[in-house]
Amino acid sequence: MGALRPWHIAILVVVLVLLFGAKRLPDAARSLGRSMRILKAETKGLAEDDVAAKAEAQSGRQPLDSQPSPTPVVDPVERVREN
Repeated sequence: MGALRPWHIAILVVVLVLLFGAKRLPDAARSLGRSMRILKAETKGLAEDDVAAKAEAQSGRQPLDSQPSPTPVVDPVERVREN
């Protein structure tokens, strides 16, 4: 019951063509592929950042992000624009 049969896939393809149209379906698939590629790159980057943070923690050094930053200087004109 959990496996997809060939007629399930055929019905899915027919529904997708009816919903999106034959001309827009390749564009939708292309943008889905781009999104998946970006997601994969971002998750890989997060994993690399995590490994680097663990290595810095084991070495005893503090990462630059954890050091206190100076208080930002707020321009009076920007303060008026915010309000």
